[in-house]
This record gives sequence, structure tokens and C-alpha cells, in this order.
Amino acid sequence: YRGFSAGFWANYDTNQRNTTSAVFSNEGKSGIDEVDLTLSYTYTISKFSLTGGYIYYDLSYAKNTQEFFLTAALDVFGKPTISAYQDVDSYTGTYLNLSYAQSFPIYKDITIDLGASFGYLIGQGSYWKTYEPLTGDYTGPKFNDFLDGMVKVGFTIPVTKAFSISPSVQYWFPLSGDAKKTYGYNAETGLKTPYKPNGYIKNNWVYAAGFTNSF
Repeated sequence: YRGFSAGFWANYDTNQRNTTSAVFSNEGKSGIDEVDLTLSYTYTISKFSLTGGYIYYDLSYAKNTQEFFLTAALDVFGKPTISAYQDVDSYTGTYLNLSYAQSFPIYKDITIDLGASFGYLIGQGSYWKTYEPLTGDYTGPKFNDFLDGMVKVGFTIPVTKAFSISPSVQYWFPLSGDAKKTYGYNAETGLKTPYKPNGYIKNNWVYAAGFTNSF
């Protein structure tokens, strides 16, 4: 409304499992474990848009936290977008992300949708101290390095003038050695000990389907 937006996002985990940074009291069961509430405002000048906003993260597996963000986007080929997210609560730090996205028509109104993104994390609070083998704890320098990369291919398939389906496949991968670094297995948990406190970045495939109704 007049540039203002409100968003609600929730995650329903079908099999909650403990990790280095996520501990569930009902491990192995299903349930909603994260709810994000977003408020934002977008200002547009020709092909350039600037969005600022606030996100509240309600987490069942970690401390709740809050972020402010700023996103700049250019509506040209590739739609380059750069975003900065600043945590101001439990996990003080800055996450920077550069992304690209472009759709191409392939048959009638069906499009193939390509995208990629690259992230960098600047840890600022004490939470982001890295693992130090000499002390056997997170007493090393704060994490400050490239973090995650993603490439994506999908399709947008109109079903009616208002309703469309968007299946997609994403491939996520670490962008630096520090992002994927581990130090063997923890004898108590059986999990790998990551260099950064909130876990290491693995190579992952993500399969998704989006449903959009415009009115």
C-alpha cells in the first residue's frame, strides 16, 4: 500500500533434528519452528528501487532476534540486487547478499527463470567467535568471510490469468574454506564441529514449488 508492505513467513519442519546451533525439545517430531514477520517500504525512481525494512524472527530452536535491512535493485537485464541485513539483537552482525535473476519466454506464457546469489557475513557480536582447536571452544576471531552461494533454475507456468505455478531447483554451496570448515566429530553429539558457531555450509539441493494468485 503506497510502497508499504507487511509479510508473514513460517517454516513447518517435518522432522526436527538437533544440530550444533539448533536444539529441539521435540526432536524427530514435526511442527512450526520459525515465524518471520516483516515490515518494509519501497521507493522507486524509474528502473531503480530502494527498500528498507525490519524483520522479527520468532525461533523455537534458538534465541529470537531482530534485523533491519536495506535492498537496492535495478530493473535491467539480470536484475542485479544488493541487500544488507543488520542483526541488532541476539546475533549482532551484517549479512551482505548480491543476487541476479532473469526470466526468458520459452512457450506461450511459460518462462524459464534463472537466478544466482552470493553472500558475505561480517560477525560483530561475541556469538560469532570461531572455533579454536587449542582451547576446544569458540574463542577464535569473529567470522568475517564469504558465506553461501546459490544458483537456481525454475519455470513459471500460468494456469489462469491470475494463478500460476513455479517449480524450481536450487543448488547451495559454500563460498569460502572458512564457511565449510569443520574439526572432526563431537563425541557427545556425534555431529561435526563447525568452524563458525551456527554450523558449516554444505552442498545442498533444494526443490521447491511456488503458487501465486494475483488479485
